[in-house]
Amino acid sequence: MKSSFMSFSFGCRVNEAEKQVLDTNLTNTGFSWNEKNPDFYIINTCVVTNKAEREVRQHIYQIRKKYPSTRIIATGCSATLWLKKNTLLKEVDYWIDNTKKTLIPELLSSLRQKHSGNIHITQPHDKFLYSGRMMIKIQDGCERYCSYCIVPLVRGKAVSRKISDIIFEIQLSKTPIHEVILTAINTEYFGNDTGETLMNLVDSILMYTKIERVSFGSIHPWSITPEFLAWYKNNNNNPRFVHFFHIPIQSGSDTILKLMNRQCTQKDLMNRLTCLHSCNPQALIATDVIVGFPGETEVEFAETYDFLKRSPISKFHVFRYSHRPDTASQKFFNEVTHHEKRKRAKILLELGKNKYSIFLKTTTV
Repeated sequence: MKSSFMSFSFGCRVNEAEKQVLDTNLTNTGFSWNEKNPDFYIINTCVVTNKAEREVRQHIYQIRKKYPSTRIIATGCSATLWLKKNTLLKEVDYWIDNTKKTLIPELLSSLRQKHSGNIHITQPHDKFLYSGRMMIKIQDGCERYCSYCIVPLVRGKAVSRKISDIIFEIQLSKTPIHEVILTAINTEYFGNDTGETLMNLVDSILMYTKIERVSFGSIHPWSITPEFLAWYKNNNNNPRFVHFFHIPIQSGSDTILKLMNRQCTQKDLMNRLTCLHSCNPQALIATDVIVGFPGETEVEFAETYDFLKRSPISKFHVFRYSHRPDTASQKFFNEVTHHEKRKRAKILLELGKNKYSIFLKTTTV
């Protein structure tokens, strides 16, 4: 007597890691994966940009049209924000905020429809698990309050998982795993509430599991501390550690960094990046950068361009700024035009393309 489900995740790798855990828990609870006519459809939403919110809404409309009788469950960051604002869509049957998303298997168990006959239990189709990669959420929440970011509102205070629990999750996996990708809302806070560190975590995974590859989904600038650099210098020849660092800097202009409330300077960022690069010049360093932040003139944009050009960063993810409700930057003046944002994004993407091409030609990894 089983019920079926499907799930879909928007946004960051933390969301994808949460989806993996949810899919596994539902399957272990006795639900079957069904892409033809699921009883339940769970959407893990994202709210980081206007585009992300719009895509979530469109997906909900499409799923309701495709599966008229399916019960839709919306959770994640958009769902949490819309619950706070009471701007809910009638197409969704159940809304669950971020603090209660782990209870979804219990909710669905209480709601499951009774079916007759035997139903074959199939594993969810997950692009990461099927490729032998497992994403694990090691931390949630952020307390930085960058002026453009709504994450603290929808994710709450920083909370870390214990290393022992993470090791147990890896060892418990029934799917052959070749790589573990460690994901977090902000790695800076990992272990602050448990007395552990990122270095402890990676060391423990390498010691207590047989995972072939361990990598970070992203690692924030404030995690690149002297202690981390010393650890990495001693581990940069370890073939099981993936030498890839996605470090979101958002801007290379002191003026814009201050407006963003990033609490760092161009000089500080360059020092951290340069020190990391010196530990292993073959490591790939990537970043997120926002163009068109309110008040970003041609001068500040040129500063960011120059910073990226001089830095050891070889791959860029470029985002055009969009207002988020309940953030400080929503009230900022001197907004950059859409045309100018597109132009600046194109310029940075071209620079990133060239730098990445050079990296691929020169690296021996």
